[in-house]
Amino acid sequence: MQDVTEWRSVAAATGAADRAAAEEGVRRAYRDAGLAEPGRIVWADSPRSAVRAVRALTDPGRSVREEVRTRPWAEERRHAYDALGPAGWSARWSATGAQLWETTSALAERIRAGVVADLAPDEADEPAVRMVLLDAVLGQHDAAWLAAFEGGTGRLDGLARVARNAGWWWPFERTVVISERPEVLHRDEAGRLDHGEGPALAYRDGFALYAWRGMPVPAAFLGELATLTPERIRAEENAELRRVMLEYYGYERYLAESGAQPVHRDEAGILWRIAMAEDEDVVMVEVVNSTPEPDGTHRTYWLRVPPATRTAREGVAWTFGLTGDAYVPVRQT
Repeated sequence: MQDVTEWRSVAAATGAADRAAAEEGVRRAYRDAGLAEPGRIVWADSPRSAVRAVRALTDPGRSVREEVRTRPWAEERRHAYDALGPAGWSARWSATGAQLWETTSALAERIRAGVVADLAPDEADEPAVRMVLLDAVLGQHDAAWLAAFEGGTGRLDGLARVARNAGWWWPFERTVVISERPEVLHRDEAGRLDHGEGPALAYRDGFALYAWRGMPVPAAFLGELATLTPERIRAEENAELRRVMLEYYGYERYLAESGAQPVHRDEAGILWRIAMAEDEDVVMVEVVNSTPEPDGTHRTYWLRVPPATRTAREGVAWTFGLTGDAYVPVRQT
């Protein structure tokens, strides 16, 4: 069984697909499923374009996702489970697929939502678009399961070859539609879509998703971040976007430039409160590191604490999972 690192790279791969390799993987998947190879393969520049292409197909035959992906997937899982036993299968999943599942499944769901938003602005059109998305094999974004099945019977080798070389694809009896991989992918340390200066995910045809630390944001919103002021932040009616503005602007800078006043001081630090219209207050504790930096200065830190916090000591205690009365540091470091 190979290291999960390879499949992590597959899931995050960007740039042009290796079309020849992906098409060979498709043909292998059809042969392994006992099907005739598709007579036509159509390429699309993104999952959005692929959905459009699928809806425009004439006489592609029925979807064969069940035979190509679902059935061999289930058989391979059953084989692994029988060979390893419950504990062994659980250990394998923990060491492989579980490490990729959360980020890849979340990314796939964001792509689905983006496709629906672009192609079905009217709610009445959503079911038709979602039905097409249900027929997709996720290619590179099936990496979590393919990592867990690595080194099995070989029944998934065709699917794995497509995943290593392309994005989502739609298998029908006579026609296959395959999407290119994204050209741009930016994520934060937690694996969430995140970019403050453009799309966090973008395909060559312009299909793109914008996000700040995992939260979807409008494209125009990002362009405004560089010119933020405390007044503009306070004026934002959308509470989630206002929080993004605060994070980007910086709590310390906002406090300084908005003329905020501390609400409590004690030996643990200074408690600040930012009142937010139609949203919970932002409460921060300002603490100074007692250990000096190499130049002799002492670094200041800002700790976000629950809105109900009333004292700086209580806030610092909360960051350690303690109550204010239980927080009695022997010495600061």
